[in-house]
Amino acid sequence: MSQIDQIKVPIKNEMQEFEKYFKQSMDSNIPFLNVILNYILRRKGKQMRPMFVFLTSKLTGDTNNTSFTAASLIELLHTATLIHDDVVDESYKRRGYFSLNALWKSKVSILIGDYLLSRGLLLAVQEKQYEMLEIVSDAVKAMSEGELLQIKKSRKMFITEDEYFEIIGKKTASLISACTACGARATTEDANIINTMKLFGERVGLAFQIKDDLLDYQNKGGIGKPTGNDVKEKKVTLPLIYGLNNADEKTRKKIKKIFGKKRKTKKEVKEIIDFVKINQGILLAQEKMHQLKNEAIEMLEPYSEKSSYESLKQLVEFTVNRQK
Repeated sequence: MSQIDQIKVPIKNEMQEFEKYFKQSMDSNIPFLNVILNYILRRKGKQMRPMFVFLTSKLTGDTNNTSFTAASLIELLHTATLIHDDVVDESYKRRGYFSLNALWKSKVSILIGDYLLSRGLLLAVQEKQYEMLEIVSDAVKAMSEGELLQIKKSRKMFITEDEYFEIIGKKTASLISACTACGARATTEDANIINTMKLFGERVGLAFQIKDDLLDYQNKGGIGKPTGNDVKEKKVTLPLIYGLNNADEKTRKKIKKIFGKKRKTKKEVKEIIDFVKINQGILLAQEKMHQLKNEAIEMLEPYSEKSSYESLKQLVEFTVNRQK
């Protein structure tokens, strides 16, 4: 049994039922649209976000129909944002498969993304889950702001640690915190519990993104991207920020000059990766990631007797220990 399958044990039935629920939430009576939607369904990932919803629901109460609405709403909006991201980034691969814009071009991809967004909104309204819709809408708004903030900051090339965390807090952590907040809201109206679970999700999301950025400097590479891809694309992440902070002025200027090149040779990419390793960029980023992970796990301690506690804890560990 894989680690993910072990984590799913307390919510095995929920995840199986979710497959049908999610498919129904996407259905259309237009054949062409259904062909594309089926392509999306066949190439789903680990579905970590629905897992966070269901495990959090079991932590704060028990899963119910509202939990399924929350998981589907988030997965619909998340899928829509991924499709739009592929168009913006002109990416033709997603999890090793052709992206929608590679197969059906950008116009169709944008419309599919819009369709999924509308299905998510309709689902929440039909189920009268207005508070949940507000939580998820805030997350999508934050994700858009994060993308725009990253574009703006990239113009000055190098960003500070605070700016980095502001960007990933909006781009990545906001959606995972929406998962855990909605998972809690499905079972309780206690604002303190919902807020605690939201903060828990934020820390997990930050740790998740740091891990993604670390993978780019390590042999396995990041998700769907080769080692050094962030360096090639002039994307400043935490390992580089820490590496630059630890370097002397002369070396820092040299690395910044190489990093700023539009096209870099393999030797230059390796030089930057080696620089980050030598100047403890990876080590310090790992320490920060584990600090956030530990803070997240501490928030679960009051629920240690719950059936989903161990699985949720393992899921947090998985986010920082994964190799792709």
